Amino acid sequence: MAENNKVRTVANMPKLGRLGGGAQRFAPSAKPKNTKETLLRLMKIFMIWRKSILMAVLLTILSSTASLFTPFLLGKAINTFNIKTSSIDTSLLTLIIFALVVCYLASWIIDTLNGMMMTQVTQKLVKHIRFEFFSKLQKIPLELYDTRAHGDTMSRITNDVDNISSTISQTTTQLIASIFTISGSFIMMLILSPLLTLVAIVSIPLFLLLTKTIARRSRKYFIGQQQKLGALNGVIEENIVGLKMVKAFNRQQTVLDDFNSINRELCSYSTKAQIWSGFMMPFMNVINNISFAFIACAGGILSVKGIITIGVVVSFLTYSKQFGMPLNNLAGMFNNIQSALAGAERVFEIMDEEEEAADNPGVKELVSPKGEVEFCNVSFSYSTGRAVLNNVSFKVNPGEVIALVGETGAGKTTLVNLLTRFYDLNQGKILIDNTDIMDISRQSLRSCFSVVLQDTCLFTGTIYDNIRYSRPSASDMEVKEAARLAHADEFISRLPKGYSTIVTGSTDNLSQGQRQLLAIARAILCNAPILILDEATSSVDTKTEKEIQHALLTLMKNHTSFLIAHRLSTIRDADKIMVIGGGEILESGTHDQLMKNQGAYYKMVISQMS
Repeated sequence: MAENNKVRTVANMPKLGRLGGGAQRFAPSAKPKNTKETLLRLMKIFMIWRKSILMAVLLTILSSTASLFTPFLLGKAINTFNIKTSSIDTSLLTLIIFALVVCYLASWIIDTLNGMMMTQVTQKLVKHIRFEFFSKLQKIPLELYDTRAHGDTMSRITNDVDNISSTISQTTTQLIASIFTISGSFIMMLILSPLLTLVAIVSIPLFLLLTKTIARRSRKYFIGQQQKLGALNGVIEENIVGLKMVKAFNRQQTVLDDFNSINRELCSYSTKAQIWSGFMMPFMNVINNISFAFIACAGGILSVKGIITIGVVVSFLTYSKQFGMPLNNLAGMFNNIQSALAGAERVFEIMDEEEEAADNPGVKELVSPKGEVEFCNVSFSYSTGRAVLNNVSFKVNPGEVIALVGETGAGKTTLVNLLTRFYDLNQGKILIDNTDIMDISRQSLRSCFSVVLQDTCLFTGTIYDNIRYSRPSASDMEVKEAARLAHADEFISRLPKGYSTIVTGSTDNLSQGQRQLLAIARAILCNAPILILDEATSSVDTKTEKEIQHALLTLMKNHTSFLIAHRLSTIRDADKIMVIGGGEILESGTHDQLMKNQGAYYKMVISQMS
């Protein structure tokens, strides 16, 4: 049913420099959201598992506390050596060494348990985001799919969510530990020597300035990297699906050039992102080493003057390392955090898309619908300023067969898109059994239709599963009867596993005609009161088409049917033929009536016969 969707899609596309520029056509154009907002939103989702996170925080604090005691104990151990008397307080040294071993073991055990717990929470978070993302895809209007590359959407739910997963798994406990370690080390340094602490905190402004500078420079490259990765996935998806067309028209080199172009841009963004984020660690090491040297010099002077002991200097230097280590860890995680935030922004961009309008309050459920359809002054356009339908009115009685004919893009498919509420009309009303479809719940409305599209959609599973897709409760015998009516039973029986043969939506283990027969069998099994056939026999041979038409005529006797077709053989027996052009119904009537009028339909038939 995508015939007229192209009107709006093409109108909104940027101009291409050459053919095959799928990635340029679908490249994301929306500006990324605020980093702070994205981070807060991730934290809000994270808080669903607040109990586990609170436990992880407590374990992290315990582990960090154990680590904070080790420099203090090291200083005390050194002070057990008395240089003047060349003596050692053995009992105190043994006690301190035992305490050190306990601290290290406790820290290791707690970190192991904490890592296992955070891994579970992280995977639950990823499962939650993927479920919410996929659920959103079921609720958003079809126009998003019409204007966005499928590969880019797939990249968001896979690559971008994986980025979030790996980063959160690696950084969450490290961030908590870093904050606690920095705070604890600072307090311990103040207790040991306020003077040396002043020397140590000189590095903090340098670190903040460095982080701000690099974050501002690298963020745009990480965002570009994720966008180009999505565009690259779009190119791959398009060309895998259309590989036959690529080879048929000898476009392999053009496709390679387009892929190479996007791949080169992705390489450029990724390289710049990694280079800028890579500056963080070396600069941090320089700042920490300079700070360490100043502290060592100042500590040596103070110890020589007898203001502090050597043990205090050693403890302070160790604390200064602990103070700087979390900053180094943050620098090491910097590029992952930037990449994850860029990915999260892309995920939330889809999750913030406007959903299909909710059903009106007090909507009705259709009970035993008869299939009467009426269009009352219906107008619709996919894009502003270009009407596809203009003030269209007609009525179809239950059980009538209506053929919709006209040039490509005339609005035939749009009529059924509006009838099924794939799109909502701009003006007018559509009635089913004298009830406005806006007053009927979508679920109840769409249960009124059996649909067969020109582009057949199969799902991975057995032939049983694919025919039964329209009515999951159907028995195997009902499935086989539907296939027999659709004249699909013969070719299915010749397959190695018959109805248990596995088929997929993308592989070519069935011909296009066979796939269309399965779609017709699916529609027959549904047995809905209104049947929509959009070029349903376009991919079958003439003999099979006649057999299917005979079966469909039997099926359509008790069903309101809309036929969208160009072949005269498909439409001439319809109860009413409507010729659509310029967004209006040019003429309507039976085949014989329209031939006598010698209008648009007559010209179309003569053209086919010629």
